[in-house]
Amino acid sequence: MKRGEGGIIMRSMTLVIQMMVAIMMMMLVADGADKNNIFSPCSDARIQRLDGFTFGLAFSSKESFTFNNTQLSPCDQRLALQSKQSQLALFRPKVDQISLLTINSSSFDPVAFGGHMVAFAGHKYAARSNPILVSDSSNTITSFTLVLEFQKGTLQNMFWNNFGCNACQGESLVCLENKYCAVPNSKCKNRGGSVDCNLSIQVAFSGTDKNLRALNSWYEVKNLRQYSLYGVFSDLRDSITSPFDQLF
Repeated sequence: MKRGEGGIIMRSMTLVIQMMVAIMMMMLVADGADKNNIFSPCSDARIQRLDGFTFGLAFSSKESFTFNNTQLSPCDQRLALQSKQSQLALFRPKVDQISLLTINSSSFDPVAFGGHMVAFAGHKYAARSNPILVSDSSNTITSFTLVLEFQKGTLQNMFWNNFGCNACQGESLVCLENKYCAVPNSKCKNRGGSVDCNLSIQVAFSGTDKNLRALNSWYEVKNLRQYSLYGVFSDLRDSITSPFDQLF
């Protein structure tokens, strides 16, 4: 199980992706298990278990992801996202490991960039998720589950999954559309409140890799659906740091 954090920036889509890929390649430590040398989210890759796999998250308005009434990949220049209020994050989780990816809300307000998010990867197949609401003028959804579906190592589909509002525990959470746990914006730290409203994306894999081995992490996530991975990591962090608070 891995945890990562994404960087946010968008100017010219092609230039920014190239810059972010270069930074990602410099930051990654050599890993003998990772045989995937494709780092751009706008290129095709055939993966095997334990490879790294790069995908992107684009933030903009829901309408920004369509062209002539058809949803396109953010890699498609016809969307011209660089000329709109948009932001971009790149991640590279390990294939078939449950990963928790985070975006720091102290430096990023999704409402200012349209409030919706699309996951994307690939060129020929141009897989992309449906746009999903992240934040509006009243609430912010902080926890998401993204499933990457492969066939013989090639990405076929990306979709968001939700487990309803059973996990909405605590006075700070509200249920939206009977599907999403959200935090009122007034309670978020970046709005003067006390609640950590960082975005967390649980990433899991399904299907088969290029060696026809099954990718099973999605089934593990379903079995753990009553838990929040972000909560697990936060509790672990607090258990480590809290005993030392009085020393500083």
